[in-house]
Amino acid sequence: ASDSTVQRLEETADGLSMALAEAKPDRWDHIDDDCEMAIGAVRDAAVNARATIAAAKPGEAANDPEATSARRKAAAALDEIGEAAERILASFDRPLTERLEIVWLSDENRRGLVLRVAPLTVAGLLRTRLFAESTVILTSATLTTGGNFGALATAWGLPRATETSGSAGSASSSAELIPAEKSLGSEDSESGAGNGTGTGTENSDEVHLRWTGMDVGSPFDYRTHGILYVAKHLPGPGRDGASDETKAEMVSLVKAAGGRTLGLFSSMRGAKEAAEVLREHLDTPVLLQNEDSMPNLVRRFAEDPATTLVGTLTLWQGVDVPGDSLSLVLIDRIPFPRPDDPLLSARQRAIGSHGGNGFLAVAGNHAALLLAQGVGRLIRSTNDRGVVAILDSRLVTARYGSFLRASLPPFWETTDSKVAHGALERLNAAATADA
Repeated sequence: ASDSTVQRLEETADGLSMALAEAKPDRWDHIDDDCEMAIGAVRDAAVNARATIAAAKPGEAANDPEATSARRKAAAALDEIGEAAERILASFDRPLTERLEIVWLSDENRRGLVLRVAPLTVAGLLRTRLFAESTVILTSATLTTGGNFGALATAWGLPRATETSGSAGSASSSAELIPAEKSLGSEDSESGAGNGTGTGTENSDEVHLRWTGMDVGSPFDYRTHGILYVAKHLPGPGRDGASDETKAEMVSLVKAAGGRTLGLFSSMRGAKEAAEVLREHLDTPVLLQNEDSMPNLVRRFAEDPATTLVGTLTLWQGVDVPGDSLSLVLIDRIPFPRPDDPLLSARQRAIGSHGGNGFLAVAGNHAALLLAQGVGRLIRSTNDRGVVAILDSRLVTARYGSFLRASLPPFWETTDSKVAHGALERLNAAATADA
């Protein structure tokens, strides 16, 4: 590209930076004139620069492959910039309740101000570009929330199913949802298909889809091998960190387990606070995420049964420690998304504007999925036994609690602290005697 083209790109980038510096990091429901002009200038400069990148000269690919590669990378980057800018501007052409794209500005630690755009939903693309053209089999350990496949069907553009009973239907669907071990710890889901199986049809002008869902169960006997303990007596979680009662319960549970604990927290702040409290009151090792590499932390945790490992999202989804090193999974609170999350809050608003329950469909399903993944860390083999302790009373006191519990493996449930402590003490004594 010529010097003037490069200079124009740099000038428009500087102009956008100046416009964003005056904007508040948040979701953009409207765009001001300065930002609109700055983004339009970036789009036009990117399109112009892309056009000035001449095609490779004859023989260049063979004689100068690095130049050819650089040319292609530059063209791809300019295409991406131009397309993103156009998507941002086009999103504001629709009324707020009809937006297909969500735009937000975030202030990130390493990158500074970043302007982002994302589709409100990918359901239409998946419905028309994937499910309408191919037979698809989707498998996961956590395809259901609330006990059925409806959320995944809705979120991915499949029709809501009618409830059926008995064995799974025929495999004549355009899309099949067949999870291989419900709720042992992997991926996505809302409500609609009913327990067991469901088939749905859609009479749309665009696509006609049918799907079958099958829950094949689990090889693990959750009811006899695990306890789900919800600390109903504790105060609800607040913004100022864990209450004194919650800290005392946490320490007491880990002592009863003799270590052997994986602590899953909804924030790094909560994990750090827990590590400090546990280290102050325990004489067994306590490991904290980010104090070492994750493989090293998991290895040390697995090798020393007296160890407790605490952390956030990475641990919710990526730890596989069968055996006596893990007999207690401790969860501080229901992992609802942050209320100011720009994309999820926009999805909640969109569902609510059409008469749906935006909280349950978005925040509730997000929490249910993460809970299923976190709880799935406990029973990893047919010989594992233990307790999942959730220190958030809302799981049994709030109206949505039954929906969230229905998303979890069928553990034996209790709100009695003495029952949970007694089970952990017995497991610790048995494991210590066998060591």
